[in-house]
Amino acid sequence: MIRRLYGLWPDPRLLARLWSLTSAQAVLQGLLLGLLIPTLDAVVRPEPDVAAATPWLVPGAIGALIYGTLSVLADPVGYAAGGALAAQLRKRAIRHVSTLPLGWFTAANKARLARAVTADIGDAAHLAVVIGNPVITSTVLPGTVAIIVLLVEWRVACLLCLTALAASFVLRRAARVATEAEVELERASAEVAGRAIELGQAQPVLRAAGQAEGTPRMHAALDEHRRTYRAGMDRARRPFFAYTGVVAAGFVAVLALVAGLMLGGSVGVAEAIVLLVLAARFLQPLGNLIDLVGALRAMTNKISRIEELLAAPALPSPTGPARGISEPSVELSHVTFTYPGGAAPALRDVSLYCPPGSTTALVGPSGSGKTTVTRLIARFFDAEAGTVSVGGVDVRDLEPAVLLDDIAIVFQDVYLFDDTIEHNLRLARPEATWDELRDVARAARLDEVIERLPGGWDTRVGEAGAQLSGGERQRVAIARAMLKRARVVLVDEASSALDPENEAAITQAIANLGADPDRTMLVIAHRPATLAAADQVVSLDAGQVVETGTPAELLRTGGTFARISGQYDQARHWRIGTTAP
Repeated sequence: MIRRLYGLWPDPRLLARLWSLTSAQAVLQGLLLGLLIPTLDAVVRPEPDVAAATPWLVPGAIGALIYGTLSVLADPVGYAAGGALAAQLRKRAIRHVSTLPLGWFTAANKARLARAVTADIGDAAHLAVVIGNPVITSTVLPGTVAIIVLLVEWRVACLLCLTALAASFVLRRAARVATEAEVELERASAEVAGRAIELGQAQPVLRAAGQAEGTPRMHAALDEHRRTYRAGMDRARRPFFAYTGVVAAGFVAVLALVAGLMLGGSVGVAEAIVLLVLAARFLQPLGNLIDLVGALRAMTNKISRIEELLAAPALPSPTGPARGISEPSVELSHVTFTYPGGAAPALRDVSLYCPPGSTTALVGPSGSGKTTVTRLIARFFDAEAGTVSVGGVDVRDLEPAVLLDDIAIVFQDVYLFDDTIEHNLRLARPEATWDELRDVARAARLDEVIERLPGGWDTRVGEAGAQLSGGERQRVAIARAMLKRARVVLVDEASSALDPENEAAITQAIANLGADPDRTMLVIAHRPATLAAADQVVSLDAGQVVETGTPAELLRTGGTFARISGQYDQARHWRIGTTAP
């Protein structure tokens, strides 16, 4: 455990100092107890010899003063250490996460990251202090006492060591039971949490169905959690009582042995008293360990989750990376890619070329591989076969920061920070002037949104941009891409669920974005207006390129592109017809 904690923190010196302080307290406590031997030997006589006891009382008083001082310092040092350790580890985790491929950030991994940063790291740092100190005391103090007892009476020392070995065996069994119980309880708690989120999100549906107090699945999850908790407590009681019995039996055995040695004349009264005191101080910390098993197991599980996060492989970085690209061309050459855990390739032998300054529209049915193409260009993942190049350079040979500096991404699911519109734009270029902000807002048709918001540029958009509609969020993302001045822009056109006003605004904003002759665009396109403005169209189906050409050429062929265009027109006319008065 100590080795794992040392390996976890980037700078474990604070942890080492804290545990050294705790160890020093434990050793000093044992040595102070050892001073009882000559002190009692001098005073427990028919005629007490205070002069003989004085040389031991003076260092004992000094040691007690030092111990008291260390005890006063221990709490504030410990709490300060807990906060500092949590801050250290959070920074390490965030630094590591920033090196991971963007494709790592799935919903499940984002939940793991949030849990690790908010809960696991803080709890691990807290437990390293609050639980680590008693564990160290409960091992170092008995060890110190055992050495002192060995100097007085070796038979008692051997009996104490045998008791500790037996207790250790039972403790390991208790630890295994605690681990199994916590894993089961964690699983049940996760199910309850999932059902609770479902309860909150589905309140309108539940109330309409007369189930506002929860679904049968919710109640079943609560019942299962209660059963799991009770079963875990029942399982934990047996090793708990066994451990307590071993420690108690050890003390009874020591008491009997000391009494026999005293009656046999092997030890005197003073030595017998000291041996019993030392035995009590040996066994009492051992008895506390059983109460710490659950917390130790919890800390072990939290550390395992943090280690798993830190072990996620970083995006491979070339040893001699290219520091820039000369032109904003994009090319995929015989690319094959399968998502981690996927059964079939998402792309099969895909080749396409986007000349500098061109606009390429990617079309195809759902699951055809359009989004995968854009993800490989932005290096969310690395292709398993073939090459993905930007500016004639394999993206794997580019410095990741250089690649992302030259690429802007505008996806359907736009994420905005809970801040003002101004600050959400300035993420792209913090030093941008107000004239530049207004220009990109106008080009992205964002100025219309800003004018009708109560706070204008200073309006907060809410968590993830919840105060804005999907089309309005996408306008912010397009304006941000323009402000960034990226030479390669990847756009996932918004869905057909947008209202006509936003649909027209997004179409115009995308056209304005692609108007820069120095900018290369790849657009996952659906709207005829966007498709008509493209220099070339690439049709994909089942992860393969099936058509490439200009929009006019592909419309004449009657292939995939013509079919998708026709379906979109029919759906649009139907939607307009159903909403007409």
